[in-house]
Amino acid sequence: MIGYFILLHRFPEQFKRMFRAIYAPGNCYVIHVDKGSGAKFAADIAEFLKPYQGAAIIESKKALWGGYSLVDAELRGMAKLLAMSSSWTHYINLSGQDFPLKSQTYIRDFLRANPRRQFIRARDQRTARPDTLNRVNHVWVEALGRMFRTGVPRPFLKGATPFIGTQWKAVSRSFCQFAVHHPTAERFKAFYRRSFIPDEGFFQTLIMNSLNQGEVINDDLRTVDWIPYGKNQLCPRVFGAADALRLTLSPDLFARKFAINKDPVIFDLLEAHLKTAAANDYVGDIALQKLPTKAAAALTPQ
Repeated sequence: MIGYFILLHRFPEQFKRMFRAIYAPGNCYVIHVDKGSGAKFAADIAEFLKPYQGAAIIESKKALWGGYSLVDAELRGMAKLLAMSSSWTHYINLSGQDFPLKSQTYIRDFLRANPRRQFIRARDQRTARPDTLNRVNHVWVEALGRMFRTGVPRPFLKGATPFIGTQWKAVSRSFCQFAVHHPTAERFKAFYRRSFIPDEGFFQTLIMNSLNQGEVINDDLRTVDWIPYGKNQLCPRVFGAADALRLTLSPDLFARKFAINKDPVIFDLLEAHLKTAAANDYVGDIALQKLPTKAAAALTPQ
């Protein structure tokens, strides 16, 4: 079974279609509605979720891009999922603008075949992305709805290596328990609370600097097209109906991002795809062939 955590802040009708596509009895679902989305939005989502067993909403707080509030929301989501049920074995996080490319039967079979593999993009930040070290080598403050770089320098955690990746992951229940409850994780939480974009570094750094977390695969199992945004940033391109063939042939489990106000037809096409054999019948040797290609090698904790 799977424990899902979903960050939600816009497009309620799109979320409902995505939720129906990932819902299966036995799974657990925790949703965080951004406080900035408003009471009416939150009430609509709560009403929608009432008929679904195993679904819960955690306290709404403001989730600021670039801030630790996103990590905090996810840790609270993990804690809620752990308290809800002992039956789920893997954790997957999503946003309200994601959509599955495989059925829950397929995803469950895939995860069952990879019980000790952690799927999370993780690269040594110092060697692979030295341009991003400003995120951790200065103190950042989250306040007044924005991020402030104080200019106060600081060393990285003693005896640890910083890692970087994406926000998205499919990891084991045991890692969630470690991240939420283990005392070892506390110094990582304290450090990343004063960093920039910690949701792309905290979990990677924690898992790669901790023992006995299984085999870490440098893959988040998402199809994403990154395009330039602003001066030095990238953002995911919005998929539409023209991308349907590529998405339905993808070996990934999910894709992002989608916007129902731009192209609602893609949802019809993907919903139809989820009923096909290709989206339901997991064939282990085919699915696993892609892992070494997206990650030159599996990473092990240091």
